Amino acid sequence: MSLLKRAIQYTKPYRSSFFIAIVCNFMYAIFNVLALAFMMPILNILFDEKSEPILEKPVYSGKILELKDFASDYSAFFMQQMADESGPIKILLISCVSFIILFFFRNIFSYMSEFFLIDLRSGVSRDFRVDIHNKILALPVSYFTEKKKGDMLVRISSDVGEVEGNILNGLVEIIRSPIMIIVFVTALFITSFQLTLFALIVFPIMGTLISLIGKSLKRDAGKAQVELGNIMSYVDETLNSLKIIKIFNADDQITKRFDASINRYRKLLQKVMKKRALASPTSEFLGAITIGMIVFFGGKLSLEGNGLKGSEFIFYIGIFYTLLDPIKRFSRSLSDIQKGQVSAERIFDLLDTRVMIKDNENAIDFPEFKEKIEFQNVSFGYDDKNVIKDFNLTIKKGENVALVGPSGSGKSTIANLVTRFYDVREGKILIDGIDIRDIKLKEYRKLFGLVTQDSILFNDSVYNNIALGDENPSVEKVSSASKIANAEEFVEKLPQKYDESVGESGGKLSGGQKQRLSIARAVYKNPPIMVLDEATSALDTQSEKLVQDALDNMMANRTSIIIAHRLSTIVNADKIIVMEEGKIKESGTHAELLDRNGIYTNLIRLQNLD
Repeated sequence: MSLLKRAIQYTKPYRSSFFIAIVCNFMYAIFNVLALAFMMPILNILFDEKSEPILEKPVYSGKILELKDFASDYSAFFMQQMADESGPIKILLISCVSFIILFFFRNIFSYMSEFFLIDLRSGVSRDFRVDIHNKILALPVSYFTEKKKGDMLVRISSDVGEVEGNILNGLVEIIRSPIMIIVFVTALFITSFQLTLFALIVFPIMGTLISLIGKSLKRDAGKAQVELGNIMSYVDETLNSLKIIKIFNADDQITKRFDASINRYRKLLQKVMKKRALASPTSEFLGAITIGMIVFFGGKLSLEGNGLKGSEFIFYIGIFYTLLDPIKRFSRSLSDIQKGQVSAERIFDLLDTRVMIKDNENAIDFPEFKEKIEFQNVSFGYDDKNVIKDFNLTIKKGENVALVGPSGSGKSTIANLVTRFYDVREGKILIDGIDIRDIKLKEYRKLFGLVTQDSILFNDSVYNNIALGDENPSVEKVSSASKIANAEEFVEKLPQKYDESVGESGGKLSGGQKQRLSIARAVYKNPPIMVLDEATSALDTQSEKLVQDALDNMMANRTSIIIAHRLSTIVNADKIIVMEEGKIKESGTHAELLDRNGIYTNLIRLQNLD
């Protein structure tokens, strides 16, 4: 399906609004013609144009080609009757009032058309953004290690705006402008068939020139949107790295990199805007050429006595000039659609991304974790590089198992695999003998709580952060989770206590406070399995003590997988797995591993632990 067809699919829920808008547009065109038509008797009176008196009321024959003569004769008959009864001043007054009334209704229908189109545009934009957001949530974590966050922001904001402003508006114009063109051209043909036939010669030339501009516009617009994605990524990087930038005096270096990108974007945007701006004056200039030719040709016919009367000729020029606006908008819409297709392509590229981590066809529910988790010959890697090789491990229910080892040994990868943020390449992970890929993903993830090194909090209240994921949160459960996580003491001191906003990314709280809220969130969920990924490594000694106490409270009577850098935090683990280059090198309790005097013992010595 083409990009345009897919974009049009998003208009389905709003077709009633679109239909009403088109009807209003048709009425706008009709009243436009009628308003201008009522100028003719005004001109006849002002310029004292005399015509043969029509004594009998004209009768329409039903032939389209005779419609103009009928309308002209009927108007003359009506005006003549009025003139005989009331005089020319009253006719002038009635014509002016009628013109004003018709123009008023013309503008009413113009407003109503835009009114109903607003519902269409805003609705489609919302639906696009909802679909993009839902897709982002559905995509695996691995997708975002390869893509820039700034590019995602551009797609959900700028690209959707481009689709709304260019494709949607363009599609609307492609449908409604021809309706107006048909009404106006019909009026022109009725007024003067010969003159209109002559005028239409230039329109194909206009369309060809605008089409060439549109194709060039599409190429440059694509490059501009990609560069805008780079800019957003730089901004995101800068906001997340302000302390590092300042302490290393890297302001100039970062500024140069940003300036280079923003200047590239400026040049590309200039090319796009210049070409887009060219479409309108080009069509206007061609229209001016056409009007000039019509004035000359039509004026020549009138002077020779073979053409229109003066008032009819002015009416004709007025209608033709009015016709130029929908033609101009129609031609501009063609170039706008070309530009908008670039953004649509980027949006649908994201929406069409295959979701690798999803439910199997026959995925089952998993009511309760009862026995054990097993890694059987598990291998995994990023791109072509293996990180985990033939990994075998059994974790019994209720066990606290710690994974330790140097950076890059695969500890966090194991946590990502067991939670199904990634899927294994070889081997399998079983829970109570069932392959985790055969369990419904949402059901499987209900089994897990997660506390990471980077405390992830949302710009919301303390209460809502703790009760995340619960549609009907309980005050008692929030309070209980807060106590277990050693968070209640500092929460009660906040100005609004549990209703206090934590700020963006928890910016109003200290590192230890943020981590304790993360633990409270995991406790609130009350899962049977807890994954702790270096949960205390970023904390100072005092905060670490409070957080470690909270972790010990949380892990009581619970299966826990602990990724640890600070070995002091895992000395009481039931089993310690020492990893190196994706493989298990040692396994045992703290005391057993010390007795072996191997890798674990060396790690202990490096951290100055007894």
